[in-house]
Amino acid sequence: MKLTDRQQEVLDYLKSEHRKTGIIPSTREIQQAFGFASQTAAVSHLNALVKKGAIIKKEGAARHIIFADMLEREELVDVPIYGAIPAGYADNTASEPDSDGCLTVDIRSMGVSPTAKTYALKVSGESMIDAHIMDGDHVVLENRDPRDQDIVAALIDGETTLKRYIVDKRRPFLRAENSNYPDLIPANELVIQGVMVGLVRGAVRGW
Repeated sequence: MKLTDRQQEVLDYLKSEHRKTGIIPSTREIQQAFGFASQTAAVSHLNALVKKGAIIKKEGAARHIIFADMLEREELVDVPIYGAIPAGYADNTASEPDSDGCLTVDIRSMGVSPTAKTYALKVSGESMIDAHIMDGDHVVLENRDPRDQDIVAALIDGETTLKRYIVDKRRPFLRAENSNYPDLIPANELVIQGVMVGLVRGAVRGW
């Protein structure tokens, strides 16, 4: 079915914001962008886009949509978010899982096989800012063996952190991308839990 002019404007806005951040705008952001009197109007436009087949919304996932015209061009998949990871000093406290459950990513553009096991973690801290990884970003990781200079999610002596994996004279350690943080040299254990393959700027927000 043909979209109204305003529905097309909302669809274009969703695509533009998704290209910039990898995230679908919230209903409040849509309301503010178009000057709607309430979020109800934004929800109505989203529901109309779903009904007309312009976007596809998956049930059970907060604000998770796929643009219908992108299905043939991209290999879009849900990447589960398994909580947060410190990008600062290592942390031995268990993080709570994010309430929003997944990110939608184009795994082909990240160079990941469609069958690869990938997951996402929310970044907390500023130790990786020189690698353009900011507090509140989401990193997408793949379960595979690390190579020298990879950015990894690691368990080091029982504590988790996001750092660059360095091998010096066959001895691996972790390095921050911020000169205010020291290298982390394992005393007993260094386990790589995932290798970074992608980044989504900012936080995931629910409808």
